[in-house]
Amino acid sequence: MAKRAKRADDAGPIVPWLYRYFDLKAQGTDIRTEFIAGLTTFLTMVYIVFVNPAILGKTGMDTGAVFVATCVAAAVSTLVMALYANYPIALAPGMGINAFFAFTVVLTYKYTWQQALAAVFCSGVIFLFISVFPIRQYVIDSIPRNLKFAVAAGVGLFLGIIALEESKVVVAHPATLVTLGDLRHWEPVLMLLGFVLIAALNYRRVMGGTLIGILVVAGIGLPLGLSKFGGVISMPPSISPTLFQLDFSRIGEATFLIVVFSILFIDVFDNAGTLIGVTQRTGLMKNGKLARMKQALVADSFAAMFGALIGTSTTTSYIESASGVAAGGRTGLTALVVAFLFLLALFFAPLAGMIPAYASAAALLYVACVMARGLADMSWDDLTEAGPAVIAAISMPLTYSIATGIGLGFITYALAKVLSGKLAEAKPAVLVLAVLFAVKFAFPG
Repeated sequence: MAKRAKRADDAGPIVPWLYRYFDLKAQGTDIRTEFIAGLTTFLTMVYIVFVNPAILGKTGMDTGAVFVATCVAAAVSTLVMALYANYPIALAPGMGINAFFAFTVVLTYKYTWQQALAAVFCSGVIFLFISVFPIRQYVIDSIPRNLKFAVAAGVGLFLGIIALEESKVVVAHPATLVTLGDLRHWEPVLMLLGFVLIAALNYRRVMGGTLIGILVVAGIGLPLGLSKFGGVISMPPSISPTLFQLDFSRIGEATFLIVVFSILFIDVFDNAGTLIGVTQRTGLMKNGKLARMKQALVADSFAAMFGALIGTSTTTSYIESASGVAAGGRTGLTALVVAFLFLLALFFAPLAGMIPAYASAAALLYVACVMARGLADMSWDDLTEAGPAVIAAISMPLTYSIATGIGLGFITYALAKVLSGKLAEAKPAVLVLAVLFAVKFAFPG
């Protein structure tokens, strides 16, 4: 390592600066390893630049502008994580929260997408507040363990039903609400083929497996007339249709508070789980505590606010960063490489525009399966703990609302503890939230 560092010092001013700033030698890594790790992380998460515009486009947002906002939000937020926190973690608009943004906040609650962006921004401000001041741990510790896992799994189930519906594998039915679609059509068949291909490639640890699966089934759709080739590289579309379009006109409504809390809830616990899960292999976790965790949380809260300002749903840390860590990434230089690659992705807008709904749905269904495994981590011995968690998880896809699932989870948890004589096990914060959700359900609007 000493010889390698010496050669780096002779390569020009930028290379030794990288070694010093990111402390590569102390972390037992080098520039080549960090570059490979960054490329690995990017290829495992770049599918978001195709999927996010497809989801947010349902709200009426300009998909070209959303594509640019997705790339820029990912690049800038990951750059902040790299330079400020020195973590090998990349950020981008989060899966699950983008579906909540589109299908619950806009299409169900009848918010405009501009008002939904305002809610995302407010959740980022609160996240920044609890990250800077020592109340984050209290918030995390107050939520029952089973509910934390159930929310993650429920978001996965929610993504699953969206994917099945988008590809017409599942369709509406007047008697049973939903039923099997017509599998003689190409869209559902290609979605299921894409899902199987993505799952197989990721199982085999093929770098960029999710992206490959999306592009393969999109390509199959070209001769079938299901997608149109519009080129590969071009100048980025304009971001102006979504830039600084926040609308705070509904900030005083109870629904707005519910939306903000739901986004915050998902972001805080998803972020905490990602930081812990990814950094365990980097040496940053010592005696159960993460070094520079405050900086990482501040970077994540900045990402949520910045993403909202330029026109995308909540930007957050990606668990796919674990792939880069597995490839040897140990410092923020890994994230710096990811940020640069997301900037390059800006010039591939035509490729993103040719991705049909069934192809992005295949990636959605794969992410749904990954998130649903949170159910396996739950404790099932005490039904006053497991029951409300299951209610929360299954309510999300069935009511088409993550917020509703969270609310029913809190309400049933509080009632189960009261009626079973275990009130002392319910933290005050949980009881307060249960009451607030109950009032919201009793007086909708």
